[in-house]
Amino acid sequence: MDGNLPLPGVKVVLIDDSSTIRRSGEIFLNQAGCSVALAEDGFDGLSKVAEHQPDVIFVDTMMPRLDGYQTCALLKNHPRFKNVPVIMLTSRDALFERARGKLAGAGQYLLKPFDRKSLIEAVIMQIQEKKEADRGD
Repeated sequence: MDGNLPLPGVKVVLIDDSSTIRRSGEIFLNQAGCSVALAEDGFDGLSKVAEHQPDVIFVDTMMPRLDGYQTCALLKNHPRFKNVPVIMLTSRDALFERARGKLAGAGQYLLKPFDRKSLIEAVIMQIQEKKEADRGD
């Protein structure tokens, strides 16, 4: 393994109903050294989060069955996952969407389609913020 990986050993769950988004996210995150679990909807995502205990969770806002806002709110209301950063994935950059995500507990928004740089930077930012918050406790 390359010693210059920006995110060695970071565990990520990526929840999106688009196979293209899941695949590109998995490739980018793996290249950065992350361990990645994929889910195609909120229900599948919740079980993947419980199984993999991720450091960061990406969740699409618009999905069938259980959308990203509901998924995020459920995670943030769970004692074991409430401190795990959630990054919302959306193709709609609207103030209302961001406000709704904040209310659900999302720490950040990332516009789709994302590129490798923005995806990796989002993870790095959330990991750093979590470390700072943990030191502040």
